[in-house]
Amino acid sequence: MKRIKPFLYFLTFSLPLGLLSALTAQVHAQSYHPNKTWQISQAFKPPQRGKPPASAGGSTRGGSCLIGKKLITPLMPPDKLGLTFAQHPTFFWYVPPFQVKTAKFVLLAEDQNVFYETSFKLPAKPGIISFKLPESSPGLAVGKTYHWYLTIVCNTQDSSDNPTVEGWVERTQPGSSLSEALAKTNVYKLPTIYAEAGIWHEALTSLVQLRRTEPNNFKARLDWRQFFKSVGLSAIASEPLLDCCTSKKEGHGALGIGHGAKAEFPTPNSSTDAINQVSTPNSALSTQH
Repeated sequence: MKRIKPFLYFLTFSLPLGLLSALTAQVHAQSYHPNKTWQISQAFKPPQRGKPPASAGGSTRGGSCLIGKKLITPLMPPDKLGLTFAQHPTFFWYVPPFQVKTAKFVLLAEDQNVFYETSFKLPAKPGIISFKLPESSPGLAVGKTYHWYLTIVCNTQDSSDNPTVEGWVERTQPGSSLSEALAKTNVYKLPTIYAEAGIWHEALTSLVQLRRTEPNNFKARLDWRQFFKSVGLSAIASEPLLDCCTSKKEGHGALGIGHGAKAEFPTPNSSTDAINQVSTPNSALSTQH
């Protein structure tokens, strides 16, 4: 039988239970092997944060142009806030059939002033679309939270008739251990590492990249479904990835709301279908169309 070292024996039987538990937890943290743990599950694990933003992710039903009963679904984690490492992250939504083909995207800074705005053309068929903040636009600042809106332009005269979804994005920085793991890994393990770390935008973007480059990869398809299931988005996991979207007019004032101006948006109807959400960092992973 393996003998217990005198020092460990002394610690085990002389320290208070609470202190011993704390020391044990510290030892486990120091001996943590990220390369092993991050390969266990593709489920997204949201980081432990404070209270999430007030109601977001809902959708107003624009009866004038909506076809069928499905609503716009932002791909975000359940707390309505997606973390990213990127200055110019990629955003994703499921868009159902609409009679109109124009969408507006607005990103507000913490002071509620317009940080970026643009419009783009929607595809002819329903599916999952993406929009990457252009490199020419201002980059997100580390530690700042931004409020975004996506609006389908059904009625140019009355904005209350336009289906709208909203959410938040916050840029953060990786710790040293995560940076080291990312530097050593390959494209197949990137989604799991980001998902385990709670970095929504990069987790989803890297999964999308795998789905596009290797559509017949069985493991990638399983990971995709598990990821969506973990955030309550199983209903749209089988929707196609569409080649969309590119800004019609990049830069500020693209929607006629100058940089720094206050913007007003219709409040999403909380009584409509519940909507969940998701994000990604490296420029090498960001989806561009």
